[in-house]
Amino acid sequence: MIIYIALLIILLALFFGPQIWVKRVLNQYRSPRGDLPGTGGELARHLLQRYDIQDVNVDVAEEGKDHYDIQAKTVRLSPYVLNERSLTAVAVAAHEVGHAIAHHRQETVARLRTRYLPVAMIIQRFAVLMLFAWPILSAVLRLPYTPLIHGLVIVTLGLMTVFIQLAILPEEWDASFNKALPMLKKGRYLPSQDLPKIKRILTACALTYVASALMNILLFWRFPRR
Repeated sequence: MIIYIALLIILLALFFGPQIWVKRVLNQYRSPRGDLPGTGGELARHLLQRYDIQDVNVDVAEEGKDHYDIQAKTVRLSPYVLNERSLTAVAVAAHEVGHAIAHHRQETVARLRTRYLPVAMIIQRFAVLMLFAWPILSAVLRLPYTPLIHGLVIVTLGLMTVFIQLAILPEEWDASFNKALPMLKKGRYLPSQDLPKIKRILTACALTYVASALMNILLFWRFPRR
C-alpha cells in the first residue's frame, strides 16, 4: 500500500510540479518596482522599435495567455504584464518580443512551433476521443473492456504530446536566453543585481508550455495553444 501511495505522489509531482514551480516563480517577482523605467508593454514597444520591427504590434491578451501571435504579427501580453512595472512583467514582455524577433528574421528555430504543435494538438484530441469512445466501442463491438489498458493508452498518448512539445523547447529557450536576456543586458534596463532573478523568470517562461503539456495528460480538456 505504501508503495502505491509513494508512486502516486511521484506521479503527481511529475505532472503538477513543473507547473507549480513556473507559477511560483512568475508570482514571486510580480511586486511593483518603481525604479524600473517602464511597464512590460512599454518595454515591448520600445524593443520592437529598437530592433526595427515595424510590422509587429503590441496588444492585450487574456490573463496568463502571453504569446506572440504569428498570424496577426502581434505580441499579446496579459493586462498585468502590459500595464505593470515588475521583474516578471519585464521578463515576460522581453521573452515574447524574442519570439517576434526570431520570426521577423525567419530563423530556423522559429519554425519549430508551427511544425510540431499541430501534431501535438492532433494527438491530444485523439486522446480525448479515446477517453470517451473506447468504452462505447467496446460495448458496441462486444470487445472485453480493460480499464488498465484503456488508461495506459491515454497516458501514452499524453506522454507523446509532452515529448512533441519538448521538441518546441529550443524555440522557447532561444526566446529567453538568446534574445530576451541579451537585450535586457545590452540595454541596461535593469540593475545588475536583478539579472539572476530575471534568469529564473526567463527559465520559467521557457518551460511554460512543457509544464502545461504535463498537466494536460490529466486535464484533457485543456489543449495546447499558441
